[in-house]
Amino acid sequence: MAVSVETISNLERRMTIKVPLAPLEGQIKQRLNQISRTAKFSGFRPGKAPLGLVNQHYGDQVRDEVYSKAVETSFGEAVEENKLRVAGYPNIEHKPFGEAAQDLEYIATFEVFPEIQLGDLSKVKIEKPTLEVSDADVEKTLDVLVKQRVSYEPVKRASKKRDRVNISLIASIDGKEVESTTDKGIDLVIGEPGRMAQFDEELIGGKAGATKTFEIVYPEDHNPAQLAGKTVSYQVTFNSVSQPVLPTVDADFAKNLGVDDGNVETMKAEIKVSLEQEVAKRIKARVKESVFNALVAETETEVPKAVLSAEISRLMQITAQNLQQRGMDPKPIQLEPAMFEEQAKRGASLRLILAEIVNTHNLQASPDQIRTMVESFAQNYEKPEELVTWYYSDVKRLDEPAALATEENVVSWVLEKAKVTSKKIKFDELMAGA
Repeated sequence: MAVSVETISNLERRMTIKVPLAPLEGQIKQRLNQISRTAKFSGFRPGKAPLGLVNQHYGDQVRDEVYSKAVETSFGEAVEENKLRVAGYPNIEHKPFGEAAQDLEYIATFEVFPEIQLGDLSKVKIEKPTLEVSDADVEKTLDVLVKQRVSYEPVKRASKKRDRVNISLIASIDGKEVESTTDKGIDLVIGEPGRMAQFDEELIGGKAGATKTFEIVYPEDHNPAQLAGKTVSYQVTFNSVSQPVLPTVDADFAKNLGVDDGNVETMKAEIKVSLEQEVAKRIKARVKESVFNALVAETETEVPKAVLSAEISRLMQITAQNLQQRGMDPKPIQLEPAMFEEQAKRGASLRLILAEIVNTHNLQASPDQIRTMVESFAQNYEKPEELVTWYYSDVKRLDEPAALATEENVVSWVLEKAKVTSKKIKFDELMAGA
């Protein structure tokens, strides 16, 4: 086999390969002999047809199969011999197999993975947030838990902010009805996020049985786009008005949160432990993101087109699935590859960098680290041992915890080399994800 490699660009290679036909002809004859033993032809018993007849019917097919296999095998051998790391699938070009004379010659054009040269990590600055959970933070969280368990009782007065109203609604644009609720109406809490503030303001002051009409002009950049720049007329009938009733923080409240003896102080202590665990998890996530950002910023990486294209396709597929899960049809949105190119380039670059670090410095997760990661997944389950068993019942399920544990190894490795400083952070900032 003769092989020549040509460099087209930093990542593109053109490889010309010549495979001698003589050994292949032997394979073709062997395959035809195998077929002749079972082939059926009119006028001949099975296995008794002349080899020339078998060749006439199956020769081209067998030749194509043998030659195609030879291309596949020889390409793999040539890549290994030249120590090339192929990215994506090669583009194979050759003349019709039937025109081959002494050699089977073809040209393979493909991309290779780039050589990754890390920057000077000793100059990288990583800020590690620090936070001690205080009693005030516990009280804030307890207040959230109380509000999450709010109930409502009917009132005869006019509605005000934070009340829950049940309304029947008809919405029209240019005199044409575009939305209508059922006879049962819908429940809305006045002032809750997710709606135009002006709409909720119009719901203030309504009493059960009253009807109100008003218009709202939606801004040009409004989402969803169907309402952007439109004037919508609303007719709202108030079916009922209910005021919020917050539960009392007492023994019953504590029991509802899983404290068997109803001790409020025990409940607060458990809330503090949960907050400390969540704070630690969020701080770890922030440091990890900072490390990854630093790796991308400090390393010049040219992403192979095949890798970038695959990453864009993956992001588009995930986005379409997320839209469908939210009850939206992704087709009218017209997702375009260009919308994901920048994100895909960063993600692909990061994966190439991580792979280089892991392979060069042997940072693959150990079985014990993978086990620890799986057990951390299981902590929040009622029967954690069942989830652990589920993961280990199929080795493929360990790919995710193995990848996460390996990423933790990379983060630790980078932090040993970078300049790490501590920075105090406020509880609300960390929990808000700011």
